[in-house]
Amino acid sequence: MSATGLGHANLRAPAATIEQLRRFYIDIVGLHAGVRPQFSSGSSGHWLYAGNRAVLHLTVTADCAVTAQPPGVFNHIAFDCDDLDAAKARLDAAGITYRIDVVDELQQVQLFLADPTGVGVELTFTNGGAIT
Repeated sequence: MSATGLGHANLRAPAATIEQLRRFYIDIVGLHAGVRPQFSSGSSGHWLYAGNRAVLHLTVTADCAVTAQPPGVFNHIAFDCDDLDAAKARLDAAGITYRIDVVDELQQVQLFLADPTGVGVELTFTNGGAIT
């Protein structure tokens, strides 16, 4: 067996926090809501899509279930994006702080920010490494 790609990331939180995350990843990151199947576990939540692929799953948990997760070394979720200028304008308009990094070797500009729960988010733009 070998992995053929990254399937998705899953964020778990109480319902009110999931709604904040849903709005952030739609309004700020540019994902869109899509179909989420019914699970035999009865879990609820949202699947957010980039194009036709569900890349981010948001799962509602009871308040106490979030603290039961072990601490770890997870750092950030990265999204391939287009239109650097529009992204910067959207972040600025929303008052979201971000850091810019340029990776000339990969011809990328990366914006680093945090979602409403503090999870790191990387927005990656391939445009020759130029900041516009």
